[in-house]
Amino acid sequence: MFYRREGNDSADRGETGMTTDGTAQKALRRRIWGWFFFDWASQPYNTLLITFIFAPYVKELMGDGSAAQAAWGFGIGAAGLVIALLAPLLGAVADSGGHRLRWIWLFSALYMVGSGMLWFAAPSDFNLSVTLFFFALGLVGMEFATIFTNAMLPDLGPREEIGRISGNGWAFGYLGGLIALALMLALFAESAATGKTLLGIDPIFGLDAAQREGTRAVGPLTALWYAVFMIPFFLWVKEPKTTPRKGAVRRGLAQLKDTLSRLPRRPSLFAYLASSMFYRDALNGMYAFGGIYAAGVLGWSVVDTGVFGILAIISGALFAWLGGRADAKLGPKPVITGMIVLLTLVAIAIVLVDRDRVFGLPVADGSKLPDLAFYLFGVLIGAGGGVLQSASRSMMVRQADPARMTEAFGLYALSGKATSFLAPLLIGTVTALSGSQRIGVTPLIVLFVLGLCLLRWVKPDGDRAE
Repeated sequence: MFYRREGNDSADRGETGMTTDGTAQKALRRRIWGWFFFDWASQPYNTLLITFIFAPYVKELMGDGSAAQAAWGFGIGAAGLVIALLAPLLGAVADSGGHRLRWIWLFSALYMVGSGMLWFAAPSDFNLSVTLFFFALGLVGMEFATIFTNAMLPDLGPREEIGRISGNGWAFGYLGGLIALALMLALFAESAATGKTLLGIDPIFGLDAAQREGTRAVGPLTALWYAVFMIPFFLWVKEPKTTPRKGAVRRGLAQLKDTLSRLPRRPSLFAYLASSMFYRDALNGMYAFGGIYAAGVLGWSVVDTGVFGILAIISGALFAWLGGRADAKLGPKPVITGMIVLLTLVAIAIVLVDRDRVFGLPVADGSKLPDLAFYLFGVLIGAGGGVLQSASRSMMVRQADPARMTEAFGLYALSGKATSFLAPLLIGTVTALSGSQRIGVTPLIVLFVLGLCLLRWVKPDGDRAE
């Protein structure tokens, strides 16, 4: 059965002076909203940096779309390797020693330093290695902070509410990403051809369009956005008071070793971690390479890619919310299955569209049909991705040992990164060998299919007895 703490709810949630059910419910609602704000604060790293603004900008600086896609794959792959190696250990240490919020503070600092330093990726002094290092540093910070915030999910409500809460969190995060992207396109990010933003104005604050200062401002803006909107999280999300214990690292290592040794005896959890390892990597690959792919294959500008992003985010927010309700009614497994099938079809369709052909049929020069097709793909990726991520988080709560929730989400991060460093490297390698961005993204199709096949052995409520 789903685990839930017994005793005084307000004390368990780190609140004091809660003497009535109404006051305790108010405190819980505030805690849930504070938890939502992490998704709101962190989403621009995915939206602005990984996919829709900074990645296409790197392509512009490098000129060659295939070379840029390969470099982007190697950079994200290196960050994924670090995350895969350390995530389970950090989760186990946190469960053993407590203090999740302290870890979130630490990784928040990495997030802001890494994103803020991208300002220095100037056209006149562009250093690919330095740029990828700081990008990866911020990415590592975001992913590690996410482990600890995800581990707080089961404390926010009973099992029947977890899917809805998770879906609402993803939808709220998408809304934050949408607003950040709209502000970036309207006021900052300039077209390389015209020097104007989407509104047809110069970048605000006197930023120099010739030096691409408007587009480069995406780094500091992402850091500032995170700093401001994490305030509700740190104010409203509290932890139970615990007595510091020595030897957390030693206990965490022993606990992690024990968990890994018992994984084969938990077939549903084992199958789910393996399944999500593949399908979430494929989804992350879609996000990571969507912008740089469209920029190279269709010749889109940063502004064009931003419009694509707006459509994807609106779709993602709406369907993450709807998906949370479907999760609450049907459970996460059928929701995950349906979204993997949808995204597999989209991945196949993407390979069949370029500037000259749409699904194998030639199109006239200057035709907008390839662009319209990609806009549709963006809507479908946003819809499927939002639902899939929300339901996956909900499914992990059902599969995990409640006493080791942070460790479980560390393993969940490992499963998301074990081939996440491999998927970008595969895309980078296949792109480099073939010289084709279209052929380069075909590993995503294989990853989705593998994830779907392994999902067959996942039990809806995990290995615990009903």
